[in-house]
Amino acid sequence: MRSVLLAAVSGLCFLTPGLALADDNPLADADIFGPIVSVVEITRLALSPADAPEVITINRDEIEARQSVFAMDILQTVPGISIARNGAFGGVAYVRQRGATADKTLVVIDGIPQNDPSSPAGGYDFANLGLDDIDHIEILSGPQGSLWGSDAIGGVIAFTTRRLDGWRFNLEGGSFGTLAAAGGLGVAGEDRGGSVTLSGFRTDGISKADAADGNTEKDGYWAWNGALKAYLTLGPVRIDGRLAYNRSHAEIDGFPCCAFTLADTGELAVSEGWSGYVRGRLQGPWGFAHQLSFSSYDIDRDSLGGGFFARYQARRDVWRWTAARGAPGDVFGLLVGAEYEDTTATLSDLSSADRTSASAFAIARYSPVEALTVIGALRYDDPSAYGAKVTARVSANYALTSGLSVFAAWGQGYKTPTISQLACDFCFPGGPSVGLRPEQAQGYEVSLRWRSGGLDLRATLYRLTVRDQIDFSSSFPFRYANLEATRTEGLELLADWEISPAWRLRGSYAWTDARDTVLDTQLVRVPEHSGAAALFWTGQGKGLTFTLRAESRQADSPAPRGGFVVADLAGYFDLNDTVRFTARVENLADTHYQQVFGYGEPGISVFVGVRLRSN
Repeated sequence: MRSVLLAAVSGLCFLTPGLALADDNPLADADIFGPIVSVVEITRLALSPADAPEVITINRDEIEARQSVFAMDILQTVPGISIARNGAFGGVAYVRQRGATADKTLVVIDGIPQNDPSSPAGGYDFANLGLDDIDHIEILSGPQGSLWGSDAIGGVIAFTTRRLDGWRFNLEGGSFGTLAAAGGLGVAGEDRGGSVTLSGFRTDGISKADAADGNTEKDGYWAWNGALKAYLTLGPVRIDGRLAYNRSHAEIDGFPCCAFTLADTGELAVSEGWSGYVRGRLQGPWGFAHQLSFSSYDIDRDSLGGGFFARYQARRDVWRWTAARGAPGDVFGLLVGAEYEDTTATLSDLSSADRTSASAFAIARYSPVEALTVIGALRYDDPSAYGAKVTARVSANYALTSGLSVFAAWGQGYKTPTISQLACDFCFPGGPSVGLRPEQAQGYEVSLRWRSGGLDLRATLYRLTVRDQIDFSSSFPFRYANLEATRTEGLELLADWEISPAWRLRGSYAWTDARDTVLDTQLVRVPEHSGAAALFWTGQGKGLTFTLRAESRQADSPAPRGGFVVADLAGYFDLNDTVRFTARVENLADTHYQQVFGYGEPGISVFVGVRLRSN
């Protein structure tokens, strides 16, 4: 499978002409004030940003201005998203959207699902996801079962990789013996093009277990990534593909005998992953654009040096066909499609299990008048282990006068038990789970948006309920069961103010009331209050970005985690069109804080670098 994808993408690369000397994202004077993207794709049916106000988009220019290295660095400033990280530099990192547990956020890269089928709950670990090769990020919160099927109860986070034309090279070093490098070479013609990118990161790190608790052992981390990407037009057919590889090695801490409290240990977490896709597009009859793709994701994880050796492997293959008609902004748009997914994962005894799912879906957009856009979606999923499930979603956006618009949406989601949960891995007494039901969700949101001149404000009220939530019983018999029901109510505020051509201020706030309705307790690792602000200044060939992030006290285990405020500063200076010098100071006030109770985060840190690109 890997060899087939490699051969397909490599073949396209050999067909590309000589290298050009331009870049899709100019390095000098990045326009962070310009439009983010012209088309929103996380909604499956391509929409203009005006027709998808519920989607939050982070473009490449903002990533560059803030000098964010890993995806979680920039996601933690998005309202409604909370990060749970078991220590800096390679510690397991999960994202929660609107209070839903981490396994209920679906992560896709170029449309390929990335969630780990071999983890007990099937969540995605953000620890190794760097941003060197990412063009933009789209975030869609709330249950999206009708768009993406299982796993999208809390929402979807979609990453789109960069299209490179020319060459680039970045080098950065700083605190904790950290060194990061990334480079790429590519060409982007009208009919054919391709690129190759490589990146690496290493650090001596800090103790994963908080140093304030007497833990001083440094836990190192290194990771590297490579990707090959290409496209080719042959008459009416356009073919594109990508093959990516990543490997990481993280020293972690655990709970040694016999106190079983978090402390310095010699444990290691090693991960290796492949992902890729091959996709063909054809303009068909009756104005429909057809797309047929095959994608594959493969992960291999090892845990070493602890009380026992553990190895987990998983693979997910997805065949997908869609036919779409209507460009963004047209009166009517329609997308119909079908998918077939085949997933294999190992268990703790190294045996493997397989499951499949077949799906069909349709999404329609209608704008009876210019001010109103209504979108409806319906999806039918037929997983191999359970009965068929139908989910729906409907939304409407209406533009009022004086720059005011109102948006409302209602949607459903569901999540089938994972392979580990079905087999009841780690259960006692042993044996498969009996009577497990898929988790089900329903949510709605209403938002107001006001735009006037350089000011853009948005306020969103939402509610998300999850029924039949699967958890591991803490009493005998120790088994997976549908034990919980949760409800999250919240308010999200976004503000974007272009103060002048040189100054811009962006801010966000989230109030999140996430509760277990069975036990009537606050859900862990979801701060009730969180917010962020970023002040951007750009001059001729130079710029500064100041970021402030805050979280309130949150419920955690075995004790509540305290609140914190952290500030970062990033700046750049362009020597010329080719050379840019960068500097970044993280945790300016040297604040002692924790993302997760017991796990350490770095104090004040300084990093300097140089970025080179072709003219």
